[in-house]
Amino acid sequence: MTEPMILVNHLSKKYGEIQAVHDVSFFVERGECFGLLGPNGAGKSTTIKMLTTLADMDEGQVLIGGFDLQLDPMSIRRLIGYVPQAISVDGTLTGYENLLLFAKLYGLPKKDRLERIQEVTELLDLAEVANRQAKSYSGGMIRRLEIGQAILHKPKVLFLDEPTVGLDPVARQSVWSHLEALRANEKMTIIMTTHYMEEAESMCSNIAIMSKGCIAARGTLQELQAQAGKPEASMNEIFVHFAGSPDQQGGMKDVYRSRRTAKRLG
Repeated sequence: MTEPMILVNHLSKKYGEIQAVHDVSFFVERGECFGLLGPNGAGKSTTIKMLTTLADMDEGQVLIGGFDLQLDPMSIRRLIGYVPQAISVDGTLTGYENLLLFAKLYGLPKKDRLERIQEVTELLDLAEVANRQAKSYSGGMIRRLEIGQAILHKPKVLFLDEPTVGLDPVARQSVWSHLEALRANEKMTIIMTTHYMEEAESMCSNIAIMSKGCIAARGTLQELQAQAGKPEASMNEIFVHFAGSPDQQGGMKDVYRSRRTAKRLG
């Protein structure tokens, strides 16, 4: 049996008296798309930040590509790409200039930069608009550019924090198609958070549902249905069963953040 690409054991994180993540364990197989779901404030983004070395863990162990997060974070940074909710595109620069900036930040050799940028713009259907300022892009194009920035160095693992929030259905479908192409063609492991249940059901082979900082359930859709005792339940029904009703989810800060992200992509 091959080693999982991501192995998380008993991960915990507190902010003052707030237990943001508590005793979280899961694994992600190589080449799969794994969904991390939960209401606002459930601990998804904190978990992602720890896995991407942007926040320290209090307890636990994380192995990514065989490297220990606490012992060798630099090796993990070379293995991963990350697309956050917060904007990572400079609207005053062209798509090409944004990608070139990230190519330099990743340390891509000068001789390889142009070829790699061309590969990425073609892969993500951005070649025809690469010389336009990013502020003229649609929401879907901005998201694809942000994904392009994150994959320039050919990471083995791509982390996506709500990659299609605020996009219309056509743009969302476009992003899904490009992500599936990345997973299939570049053998990339993807771990993503999302509030769109149909997105999780369509793209993710395995799903973990978080609630109040903990993993409430994990498995395939069929396994989650079995755990809930509802063999015919939809993903929405499964989510509510394990994560709680909408009235129990999130707060004003979380709603504001989601709406701000939606506005910038709209």
